[in-house]
Amino acid sequence: MLSPVSKLTTAAKRVLLGRPFRSDSLGHTLLPKRIALPVFASDAMSSVAYAPEEIFLVLAAAGISAYMYAPWVGLAVAVVMAVVVASYRQNVRAYPSGGGDYEVATVNLGPTAGLTVGSALLVDYVLTVAVSISSAASNIGSAIPFVNTHKVLFAVVAIAVLTAINLRGVRESGTAFAIPTYAFIFGMFVMLGWGLFRTYVLGDDIQAVSAGFGLQAEDEHLYGLAFAFLIARAFSSGCAALTGVEAISNGVPAFRKPKSRNAATTLLMLGTIAVVLLMGIIILAQKIGVVYAHDTANLIGAPADYHQKTLIAQIAETVFHGFPIGFFFITIVTALILVLAANTAFNGFPVLGSILAQDRYLPRQLHTRGDRLAFSNGILFLSGAAIAFVVLFDAEVTKLIQLYIVGVFVSFVLSQTGMLRHWTRLLRKETDPQERSRMKRSRVINAIGLTLTGTVLVIVLITKFFAGAYIAIITMVAIFIVMKLIHKHYDSVARELDESDWDGVLPSRTHSIVLVSKLHLPTRRALAYARATRPDTLEAVTVNVDDADTRKLVREWENSEINVPLKVVESPYREVTKPVLEYVKRVRKDAPRDVVTVFIPEYVVGHWWEQVLHNQSALRLKGRLLFEPGVMVTSVPWQLSSSTRAKQVAEVNAPGSVRRGFDRPERRE
Repeated sequence: MLSPVSKLTTAAKRVLLGRPFRSDSLGHTLLPKRIALPVFASDAMSSVAYAPEEIFLVLAAAGISAYMYAPWVGLAVAVVMAVVVASYRQNVRAYPSGGGDYEVATVNLGPTAGLTVGSALLVDYVLTVAVSISSAASNIGSAIPFVNTHKVLFAVVAIAVLTAINLRGVRESGTAFAIPTYAFIFGMFVMLGWGLFRTYVLGDDIQAVSAGFGLQAEDEHLYGLAFAFLIARAFSSGCAALTGVEAISNGVPAFRKPKSRNAATTLLMLGTIAVVLLMGIIILAQKIGVVYAHDTANLIGAPADYHQKTLIAQIAETVFHGFPIGFFFITIVTALILVLAANTAFNGFPVLGSILAQDRYLPRQLHTRGDRLAFSNGILFLSGAAIAFVVLFDAEVTKLIQLYIVGVFVSFVLSQTGMLRHWTRLLRKETDPQERSRMKRSRVINAIGLTLTGTVLVIVLITKFFAGAYIAIITMVAIFIVMKLIHKHYDSVARELDESDWDGVLPSRTHSIVLVSKLHLPTRRALAYARATRPDTLEAVTVNVDDADTRKLVREWENSEINVPLKVVESPYREVTKPVLEYVKRVRKDAPRDVVTVFIPEYVVGHWWEQVLHNQSALRLKGRLLFEPGVMVTSVPWQLSSSTRAKQVAEVNAPGSVRRGFDRPERRE
C-alpha cells in the first residue's frame, strides 16, 4: 500500500539523500588521504578556533599580566598533542578494524573498560558537535550581529543541514567538506604567516582594536596554589585542541588500502597542522595585544556599544586592516570549518555505535547501514542529542567546554593502558630481534602517552568538575548503565531462544477462531482461509455490543450456507477487546496443549485518512493477543477499491532495503 503521504515521504527522502546505493558499492565510498584529512581531522584542526580563546579567557581572571603565560600553556598543550598523535599512530597500526579505543580497551582490559571507553566517547562525540557548532555561531556573529543574537537557532539549523549531508553518505560528505577545510588551512596559514612576518621581520607595530583596553580582573592577587590552579585550568581548557584525534582510530575502515598506513599518515598531518596553528594563533594574539573577556563590562575603556569579536576575528581584523576581504574570508572559512568539524563526530559516532550494537550494548538498529551506506540511525541519534545540548546551554562555548574533553581523556588513558598490555603480551611470544625492537619502541611511546594523558585527566577533573564536568561524568555513567542493561536484555533473549530448549513436541490440536462483526465479503474470505488451514476445531465469534445488530447477524448467519458455528460473547460494557481475550483464555484453559489461531478480517485502504476510520479494533486486538502464550494471530486482508494505487510502480522505502537487495523500483501487486 502506497498512500500519498508515503509518496511524499519517499520523494522528500530522495531529494535530501539521493538514490540508494547497492551494498556491493560500499568499496567506492572509501576515502583517499586527501579527502580523509578533512573528513576525520577537521575537529582537531578547527579546535584552534576556540581552544586559544578559552586559554585567554581563563587567564583573564588574573588580569592582562597573566597573558604572558599563554604561550607556555599553549606549548604544554602542543607537547601533549604531539605525544597523543604519536601514540595513536601505534593504535591504528595494531587495531585497523575501526574499533579504536573501544576495541583496544575491550581486548586488553576487558569488557568493563571497553564499555567505559564507549560511553565516554559517545558523550564526547555529542559535545564535539555542540561545541563546534556553537563556536561557529560565535564566529559568524562577529561579522553578522543577527547571528550573534540568534545563536541557538543558527546552531540548530546548522546541525540539521550537517545531518542531511552526512545521511547522503561518507564519500559525498567528504567531498563536500574538502574545499572549505583546505580553504581554512590556507587562510589561517596566510593570516598567521603575514601577521608574524609583519611583526617580527618588518617590525610593524600592529595592534588589535582591544589592545588599548584595560581588563578588570576577577582577582589580581593570585599567588601560590591559587595561581597554579588558574594555569592548570587554562591548560585543561586548551586541551580541547586534542579532541578529534581518536576519530581516525575509529574510522580506519573508511580509508582506502593500505588502511593502517593511510590512517597513520593522515594522523601525522592532522597533528602537525593543529600544533602549528595553535601556537601561531596564541603567539600572534599576544603580540598584537588582544584583550578578551567573558563580559564586555570587564573591559576598561571599551565603548558602551562595543561588540567583542572572537579571538580569530580580532586577529584577522588586525592583520588584514584595510583589506576587508581578508577579514571576511577568515571569518567565513572559520565558521565553515567549525560547522564541518562536527563531521568528525558524524563519522566517528555512528561507526562506534554500530560496533557497540554488534556487541549487543546498543539497539541493533544502530548496526545497520541505510540506503546511502551510512549508519543513518546513529547519525540521527547524534544529531538529536547535540541539538538538546545546544538548546540546554544556549549555544555558549564557554559553558559547553566545561563538559568537554573529559570523555576523550578517559578514552585516551584506557586506550594507552590497553596498548601497553598489547605490546607486553606480544613481546612474550615474539622472537625476531628487529620486530621486538619495534614493539619496545611502540610500548615506550604508549607509556609516555599514558603518563601525559593520565596527568591531563587528573587536571581536567580537578579544574572542571564543579564547573560543569560533573554533568558529562553523570551522563557517561548513565549511558554505561543503560548499555549494561541492554546487553543483559539481549543475553536474556538469546538464552530464551536457544534451540537446546526446544523439546520438539507439537501441539495436539489446533483451534481456529474467526472474529466476525458482520456477514460480508471480508468475513467470508477469513472463514474460507481458516477452513483451508484444516483446523481441528473451527468456530466464528462475535461480540454483542448492540443487541439489535447481534440478532440481525445471527439471523443472517442461520439463513446462510455457512456451516461454521457462530458463538456470541456478551459484552455488558460494549467493549470488544476484553471479551475476546477472556474467551480465548477460556479456550486455552480447557485445552492447554491446543494452539489457538485467531483470524481477524482487515481492510486494506489507499488513503491515510481511511486507515484512521478502519481497523482500530483489529489493531487493539492484535496488540493484546500477541502477549497470550499459545495464541497465533492471522490478519486476513480485504483490498478496498482505493487500495489499487498500491499496484502502481513504487520505490521500496523500508529501512535497510538496500541491504536486503531492494535497490531498484519494483512493481507491487
